[in-house]
Amino acid sequence: MKVLLFANTDWYLYNFRRSLALALRDAGYDVLLVSPPGPYGERLQDLGFRWVAAPMERRSLNPLREAALVLWLKRLIQRERVDLVHGFTIKCAVYGSLASRLAGVAARVNAVAGMGYVFTSNDAKARVLRPVVRGLMRLALDGPQARLILQNPDDVALFNQAGLVDPSRIRLIMGSGVNCSRFAPGASRGQAGPLRVVLPARLLWDKGVAEYVEAARMLRAEKRDIVFLLAGDPDPGNPAAVPEADVRGWERDGLVQWLGHVDDMPGLFASVDAVILPSYREGLPKGLIEAGASGLPLVTTDVPGCREVVTNEIDGLLVPARDAEALARAIARLHDDPALRARLGAAARETALREFDERIVIERTIGVYEEVLGGR
Repeated sequence: MKVLLFANTDWYLYNFRRSLALALRDAGYDVLLVSPPGPYGERLQDLGFRWVAAPMERRSLNPLREAALVLWLKRLIQRERVDLVHGFTIKCAVYGSLASRLAGVAARVNAVAGMGYVFTSNDAKARVLRPVVRGLMRLALDGPQARLILQNPDDVALFNQAGLVDPSRIRLIMGSGVNCSRFAPGASRGQAGPLRVVLPARLLWDKGVAEYVEAARMLRAEKRDIVFLLAGDPDPGNPAAVPEADVRGWERDGLVQWLGHVDDMPGLFASVDAVILPSYREGLPKGLIEAGASGLPLVTTDVPGCREVVTNEIDGLLVPARDAEALARAIARLHDDPALRARLGAAARETALREFDERIVIERTIGVYEEVLGGR
């Protein structure tokens, strides 16, 4: 069986679906990876995968260019004799499914991690696009040999209410999984030096970056010995990207230290005391799960996706979204109470092992493939 994995960045395929691709190959599947061009394509090829660069512009709204992309995908699927197409994120899910239908490939799996910019933003462009995207999703994602994988119960309820897909074809699989052996607790940093906290995410406004910086400003005014780190780059392909000039300004003001993109995430987590993600909405945030597997206390927002990872006062602290003051108070609690940090971190590790180990996710995903392939 040949499986095509289609994502909107090569970075996503490498960081979020590499383990799935390796497991599929080990299970005897022929795996073809497709994304727009980027530096991670070569890394995927170094792992022995076939990776094809798609003529895709993530921010494009040009109907002719988008139609050309769907036709390009259709020809690729036919030429490669693909048996199953698995699309990630809304745009790739819709376009991959449309191309599959045109190519006569019925077996389709789509994984939507959160509802994306069109559904989370209230700006004019998002509101205009919303009904169009809903219509395309209804056309593309349903079908007797199609399955939609969602990452949290809120998104399942949302899709059921919207009537976009037959509920019997929706599968709940919590995230893309984490290698809990690679992300493991290291030596405790103890109480020496300042408290070090990090927000690890693409630098998008809807990740709560503004609230994180404002919390840093508040706690700096209290003369607290806390270092605020930002780990991640702006995402120019996303309309919600934080301008680099803003990040540089926060650095000059002494509010944050910007690390940029970090390859060694286990090393980063070993160097900090807590992980913060004040996101407005998530599918299931892998960075939080990796941090939990590393035995770190977590502070995040009480929103879909995040509350599936953190249970308040058990393995982390939940605060309201868009509330910098509540975020600052939660971080201050961790600063004041090392025993609380240790208790939350140990529980977060247990949660990651029990619910989010990548072996569980991969097994369930391959089970969905077997459903749509009908035992072939």
